[in-house]
Amino acid sequence: MKETRNITSVLFYIIMTLLAVFFIFPIALVVMNSFKNKLYISTTPFAFPDAESYVNIKNYVDGLAKIHFLSSIGYSVFITVISVVLIVLFCSMTSWMISRVKGKLSSSLYYLFIISMVIPFQMVMYTMTKVANTLHLDNFVGICVLYLGFGAGMAVFMFCGFISGIPIELEEASLIDGCNPFQTFFKIVLPVMKPITITVGILNAMWIWNDFLLPYLVIGTKYKTIPVAIQYLKSGYGSVDYGHLMSVIVIALIPIVVFYFACQKYIIEGVTAGAVKG
Repeated sequence: MKETRNITSVLFYIIMTLLAVFFIFPIALVVMNSFKNKLYISTTPFAFPDAESYVNIKNYVDGLAKIHFLSSIGYSVFITVISVVLIVLFCSMTSWMISRVKGKLSSSLYYLFIISMVIPFQMVMYTMTKVANTLHLDNFVGICVLYLGFGAGMAVFMFCGFISGIPIELEEASLIDGCNPFQTFFKIVLPVMKPITITVGILNAMWIWNDFLLPYLVIGTKYKTIPVAIQYLKSGYGSVDYGHLMSVIVIALIPIVVFYFACQKYIIEGVTAGAVKG
């Protein structure tokens, strides 16, 4: 029996190691090729940079200059931060109301949010673009409202599951002490929700930071986010300098990877608690 468990453990670690290599290899390949001349990327993509192909940080300097990096990262950071703040704030308050105020209205709202999770973006993208244009949301501020709408379904689902596990006695005690509902939420409920709040923030930040289609449809090239700007790293006749492309991709990955590792200890706890509806 013990030998069987040991064999199972060894097989498990082997499979996990292979999966890790499978997922890390493309990223490592992009990083490696970002230091090579574009001609060698095409001919020897799997070879390490040598004295002939190595170009130091030239690809990074030229690539960042081509996409107007400061303005692109400025729009990406603004849209990501504001959208995540809106999603966390409004969805947590909505979930608290749904979880604590029992009735047909709250139940109907909950299931509407759940249904919104399974509606493909492609079904609504054309009408959404028209509505955004009509309501003057086709700018780097208005798109944050659209992200709030698209991100609300999953956020409410996760928040409701977590809030159901919070003892209602905490809120009752705060009301007895003279707190109004807003004070109860921000001083009692929201601090307890820290793990799920960070989890929702991470998941939405990764999605919004890397999203290409919604910014491209709504704000186009007027306010280029990093994913949109990367698509325009082309020279004459549609050719692409892959050295510049890969260097910019590496730069775009760094902020979200750092953010993820800084908050990763909350993810498992938050996802586990938020995925169970009480």
